[in-house]
Amino acid sequence: MWLDRLSNQPTPSGSPPVGQNRAFSPAPRRSMHLAPGSLARPGYSPRSSSLSLVSRSNTSNASLVGATKISNGSTLKQQITPPDFVDDPLATLAKILGSSFTADDPISNGSEARALREKPESLQEEIAFNGLSLQNFAQETMDGEKEGLYEECRGSLSMQSVEEYDKEKDKLEDLHRSIGACDDVLRSVEISLTSFQKDLGHVSAEIETLQNRSSALNTRLENRKVVEKLLGPAVEEISISPTIVKVISEGPIDENWLKALAELEKRSRMIENKVKGSETIKAITDVKPLLDNLTAKAVERIRDYLAAQIKSLRSPNINAQIIQQQTLLRYKELYGFLSRHHQQLAEDLGQAYINTMRWYYSHNFTRYRHALEKILLYQVDRYDALGADQSTQRVTKAPGARPVQASHDANNIGRRMDILKAPNAIAISSYVAEEDKTTHHIETPFRSFNQALIDNVSSEYSFLTEFFSLSSFPQMSRRFTEIFEPTFNLGHSLVKDLIDTTYDCLGILLCVRLNQHYAFELQRRKVPVADSYINGTNMLLWPKFQVAMDSHCESIRQLATTVSSRGAASKLSFTGSSADASKQSTAPHYLTQRFGQFLYGILSISYEAGDDEPVSNSLGRLRNEYEAFLVKASKGAGTDTKKRDRFLANNYALVLTIIADTEGKLAQEQQQHFEELKSALEVQK
Repeated sequence: MWLDRLSNQPTPSGSPPVGQNRAFSPAPRRSMHLAPGSLARPGYSPRSSSLSLVSRSNTSNASLVGATKISNGSTLKQQITPPDFVDDPLATLAKILGSSFTADDPISNGSEARALREKPESLQEEIAFNGLSLQNFAQETMDGEKEGLYEECRGSLSMQSVEEYDKEKDKLEDLHRSIGACDDVLRSVEISLTSFQKDLGHVSAEIETLQNRSSALNTRLENRKVVEKLLGPAVEEISISPTIVKVISEGPIDENWLKALAELEKRSRMIENKVKGSETIKAITDVKPLLDNLTAKAVERIRDYLAAQIKSLRSPNINAQIIQQQTLLRYKELYGFLSRHHQQLAEDLGQAYINTMRWYYSHNFTRYRHALEKILLYQVDRYDALGADQSTQRVTKAPGARPVQASHDANNIGRRMDILKAPNAIAISSYVAEEDKTTHHIETPFRSFNQALIDNVSSEYSFLTEFFSLSSFPQMSRRFTEIFEPTFNLGHSLVKDLIDTTYDCLGILLCVRLNQHYAFELQRRKVPVADSYINGTNMLLWPKFQVAMDSHCESIRQLATTVSSRGAASKLSFTGSSADASKQSTAPHYLTQRFGQFLYGILSISYEAGDDEPVSNSLGRLRNEYEAFLVKASKGAGTDTKKRDRFLANNYALVLTIIADTEGKLAQEQQQHFEELKSALEVQK
């Protein structure tokens, strides 16, 4: 049929197609020539049915509205103009046929387009609709036309397909093989996906299982947290970490080891308290043997450590204070732990330390004493007494040294007071003492030995009180005495050797003052255990001082006896060569100068002396002997009382002048006494 080939064919002149301005009829059109060269297209037959598009009837006997003539002189015989409310016929056919006809549709090109432009050979005058509507009639006609065309095209396409198939055979075979390969790949992919799906199912099941287990574990965790909150403190009290066990068993003894030891003792104390309770706890019963074994291991390691440190004190040229401060005192808790858990072993180690330090101090101070004995010392004997002849002064080292001429008067204090101004000066070392070639007085080795001894006593006592802090004071005093008893005896022996053969009252009194200073220093340092040594030293010095003072008194007494045995005219003379009493000098006697210097030295050293000391009594005896000598010497003036008084006054004035700079209670008493004697003589004048 030709209805399916209709299209909007553009005209060559660009004017709109005629069909767009004319009414549409299914009857065949007549060819109309609008102008030369214009395309011919079928027109309307005058005998065609006059169907009107505006008619709403669906029957085939409906007549079309007649065409009216165009008033503008057009050559068209008739023209049908649809009303404005009627759609385009092509658009209506497109809606009926279910397709669209456009200028770009292939149906408007080629042979089909030419068929539409050509006039059919025969036209049907009458069209039988057979009671069908225009739409149904067109649909039925189109279906028949399509079926015929389909048969025709299938035949032509079959021949064409065979030829194309022969040409494309290789390509198709390659395509077939490619499709087979793709099928294989897809099959493997399918297998992989199937396996993955199964694995995914297993994983999903496992995840679900893990979720269930996780929920169960969370529940158990919460329950354990509740239990731990209740049992945690109790378990903490009786348990000890593996780290502490490893540190105590294998770790080096240092600060961390002490912390672990303190933690062990804390746990042991808690368990002991719980064991003493009425309830029996199985956990404590199980843990206690382990803690006991760990405590025994700690005791063993402490024993080995302390024994090694005590043994190192016997090493040659070792400084005991370094070991005491850097090791023993630094880890003093070790001995305390040992005392609390194994008292017998602690006492044994304490006794080992006492024996070691006893040897240490005795050995080192013996060497030091031997070095001090090599110092040259002034020898002050009976020839240096106030009333003796001093032309034969000697100096020697104590004991058994060759005599050396003294450089100054032994009874003159000179610069010897400087030793009291710095009593805490550093002691002379052994090397310096052995190499020193200068001559010293007895207070020099006395001060060096006792200064070193007091310093070591203070250090050792401080160590004992801190290291053996659990011991009572009697136990501490006993340990100290055991350590220093040989050394104290050595010190007393040195003092005896220094003062045994000397009559140096000034040197002995300086030693007394140094000993008193050391007593005060020990009190300031709170070291009461050395009082026995201080008191023993005093008991050695004071009697010797009395003996030396008695020697001076005896020498003056002998000098007075010598003066009495001479003639009256020679009593005021130094040489006794003149027998004329009227020409004798009233100048002070040479003994007055010596007595004044000696008294000045005694008073200078005793500026802080108390009334209970024997110095005052000794000076009283010496002064009485001196005054008795002056009275006997003044008789050399014969019956001249004024000259005798002048002689006494001059001697008293000289003594008063010499001691005028001294201070202290004892000095004031002596100054007052000689001032009274001088004033009494001046009144008699």
